[in-house]
Amino acid sequence: MNEKDIQKLKDMEEKYYRLNKLLTDPQVIKDPKLLQKYSKQQKQIEEIINMWREYQKLQEEMSNLKIMIREEEGELRELAEEEKKEIEKKIKNLEDKLSFALLPQDKFSHRNAIVEIRAGAGGEEAALFAADLYKMYIRFGEQKGWKIENIHFHPTDMGGFKEAIFVVEGKDAFSTLRYESGVHRVQRIPVTESSGRIHTSTVTVAVLPEAEEIEIEIKPEDLRIETFHAGGPGGQHVNVTDSAVRITHIPTGIVVQCQDERSQHKNKAKALRVLRTELLQLKEEEQRQKISRERKTQIGRGERSERIRTYNFPQGRVTDHRVGLSLYNLEEILDGKLDQLIIPVIKHLRETRVVSDRTK
Repeated sequence: MNEKDIQKLKDMEEKYYRLNKLLTDPQVIKDPKLLQKYSKQQKQIEEIINMWREYQKLQEEMSNLKIMIREEEGELRELAEEEKKEIEKKIKNLEDKLSFALLPQDKFSHRNAIVEIRAGAGGEEAALFAADLYKMYIRFGEQKGWKIENIHFHPTDMGGFKEAIFVVEGKDAFSTLRYESGVHRVQRIPVTESSGRIHTSTVTVAVLPEAEEIEIEIKPEDLRIETFHAGGPGGQHVNVTDSAVRITHIPTGIVVQCQDERSQHKNKAKALRVLRTELLQLKEEEQRQKISRERKTQIGRGERSERIRTYNFPQGRVTDHRVGLSLYNLEEILDGKLDQLIIPVIKHLRETRVVSDRTK
């Protein structure tokens, strides 16, 4: 580990001690906002601090083993050398984790995520693959211990989705999923294809950081709220009442809807979560005066040539084109074991951003 990273970790440890002290300060305890602020900051760095302490402990063990190897002979020395190899592996593993954890993040990194999946080019086959991706992210979220809340589905007759929108709540949900945004290309023989030819279809994915209520003010007079019968997955149990909700934000023309809950009130609350997030993206675009790195530019037009990843079923291969990584365990990945794809992508794109920032 380089000196710069070590210094960052030392500074972070000092900050952690200061936060611990502040959280026991009577003045802070009396102020709920301050208490929440410092608690959140402490929680965000606690995992890194625990890894750093383990790393220091292993380094100390390594120093002791080196002394033993230098001074002892025979069986004791052999045992020390074997243990040294194991400690070296643990140190290398922790160095990789710490280096990754220290890569820069933005102000939305610790937010929940709103994920939007839409069928692109390819008709019914694209809709079927949209459903496959939805299942993949749900399984991934379950493995992470995240909470998933469905917002809206537009199903097809064959079990696919023209559109699926859901919220992912949990630790590092947005920072983990954010680079899933883009066009996902699938190459396989569709169930509708009688001649056995391989087709190429696309699905677009957008991952947005959920907005907090204090960031976006929504005026009631700016909303047009409509109710309608829900139907399809998540809605078949309520389609006898007007429980589904569609909200139009009149000043921007943004339309969101939710039909997942039995209660009209709950559907309205969920739809407002999505609207607030969409408005936050619009606000960020205006503030930065450049094309948003989220929603629209993330996903392109859904054309076959615009892709971040290809899922090739005949070869059992998944390729991420941003890092040139190909894995031949397609079924495992679709079953939600995504870390092997996501971590290399996050590391590469964050490091690329660091280099870009240095050259500006």
